[in-house]
Amino acid sequence: MMHMTFYWSRKVTLLLDSWRTETWTGYTVSLLAVFLCAAFYQYMEDRRIRFKAITLLKPAPLPHASVEAPLLGIVSVRRAAAVRTAVAVLFGVNSAIGYLLMLAIMSFNGGVFISVVVGLASGYLAFRSSGEEDLIAVENPCACA
Repeated sequence: MMHMTFYWSRKVTLLLDSWRTETWTGYTVSLLAVFLCAAFYQYMEDRRIRFKAITLLKPAPLPHASVEAPLLGIVSVRRAAAVRTAVAVLFGVNSAIGYLLMLAIMSFNGGVFISVVVGLASGYLAFRSSGEEDLIAVENPCACA
């Protein structure tokens, strides 16, 4: 039976029919796995933001360099495309992890919910609380960013 309200039990099915917990040990290991996945989500978000910031803050090549060496412009275009692709891949991986965490919470198990929230908060504290993403937001003049 699928629960539609929060419940507190060691018996929970997470994401797959084969991921069922029947014992306290299995439930605890599952909560630990969900906690680590939530913390990893914050780590991946930090990596993506840092990677994007590093590539955006690199100085642009001098305009006269393209006159003297026209192939440098092609290299920088290829590099920009590679960077955008890498950021997109990181975004996709992070989105997938986020959706899996959301689906885990939709099991409506109270322990899973608390494990995800505490994992996200712990991951944020460990990886993203330095305030560097605030600098990125200040650098972007767009109000919607």
